[in-house]
Amino acid sequence: MLQRTYLTFVFLAMLVIGQAQAALPNVMNDGRPFPSLAPMIKDVHPAVVNISTFSTQQYSNNPLLNDPFFRHFFNIPDQRQFQQQPKKRQQSAGSGVVVNADDGVVMTNYHVIKGADEVRVSLADGRSYEAKVLGEDAELDIAILKIKADDLVEVKIADSDVLEVGDFVVAIGNPFGLGQTVTTGVVSALGRTGLGIEGYENFIQTDASINPGNSGGALVNLAGELIGVNTAIIAPSGGNVGIGFAIPANMAKASMEQIIEHGEVKRGQLGIGIQDITPDLRKAFDMENGQGGVLVTNVMENSSAEDAGLKSGDVIIAVDGKETTSTGQLRSRIGTRKIGDKVTVTLIRDGDEKRIKVKVGKPSTLASLNDKFHDLLDGVQFENDSKGSGVRVTSVSPNSNAAYSGLRPGDVIVAANKRRVYDLDSLEKALSRNKASVLLQINRGGGSFFVVIR
Repeated sequence: MLQRTYLTFVFLAMLVIGQAQAALPNVMNDGRPFPSLAPMIKDVHPAVVNISTFSTQQYSNNPLLNDPFFRHFFNIPDQRQFQQQPKKRQQSAGSGVVVNADDGVVMTNYHVIKGADEVRVSLADGRSYEAKVLGEDAELDIAILKIKADDLVEVKIADSDVLEVGDFVVAIGNPFGLGQTVTTGVVSALGRTGLGIEGYENFIQTDASINPGNSGGALVNLAGELIGVNTAIIAPSGGNVGIGFAIPANMAKASMEQIIEHGEVKRGQLGIGIQDITPDLRKAFDMENGQGGVLVTNVMENSSAEDAGLKSGDVIIAVDGKETTSTGQLRSRIGTRKIGDKVTVTLIRDGDEKRIKVKVGKPSTLASLNDKFHDLLDGVQFENDSKGSGVRVTSVSPNSNAAYSGLRPGDVIVAANKRRVYDLDSLEKALSRNKASVLLQINRGGGSFFVVIR
């Protein structure tokens, strides 16, 4: 009897201990809990939102219906019955992140809401609101939305300049419309440029999975702070292969502040022509092996760069103490600063390192692309399009190659050599890709076509 009572006691004790352990989190052999991102994710989760956009597109009828012979042969009624073209309601999905809970400010990608008639923001708790678009920055691919909602949760914006390759990151978004999804990885590279994705490129590269629908979502550090906005992937097979890109938080924040203040982004410039350093140029300018930088090719008259004393042949290696190794990085660092700001440019001149303060000036609105950008555009003048959609042709010399190829005043160049063009700087960069010919995509009178100049 005593033995049976003892066995019963031992069984009950083991049952109680087992239940107590089941209530505790999983632990390692030494009693410590397993490391987990769950606590951080729970804090960030409510701030990442799903974005649905709705647009109405009008589709053209089959052009054969406009042929009277075709209609007569197949006994199709008169053309007038086909004047009303069909319309179709389209829906697409993306992601966003609440960056100001008090004001209901949501940050996302411009391409997520581009062309939308209606934008809706859905929160993690199931609430849904129609969003107002406060402004867009197509060159950086950032859009800022506003919703009227209470009890929002925001993500703190971190300093993305302190990121290092190898830092752990977490991507949160709405891939393929499945709902909020978390993927993890590391910072694979920094300062990625020359991808032809956006006008201003200085991407964070990560192997955290970013898939369609993740665009506009949050890339956060292990403290749950926003360090980037997920934007694009390289997907040769159609799916994620571990090469994703995010806009650094500092660039997105600078764009957001201008949009909130001005309703648009007003970018300035130093007033210099620039190009990347090649091995031959590095040798010609007596630079150390492996030394990076950006070569100043010319200094515009009456520009802030001329006032500060910059000269053709200077090699810019840093801006405000941050290393600058490519033209894309330099454009991005200046492009995120407000007009009137002063930056400290570190450069090499005749083998000596110098630091010069330069004021960020207003962008030039008129440029003659004679020998400056491309020989084949001799006799053509351009200006930044007032709508920010490209570069407008202001005049064409009657006897120029461009005139013979069909270029006209009033044409708006939206792409050059298969690269998107937003302004004079991006046009110059695109034209440098091919010296033998120029391929231009033109908008004229509501239509779009290509022009080749040889």
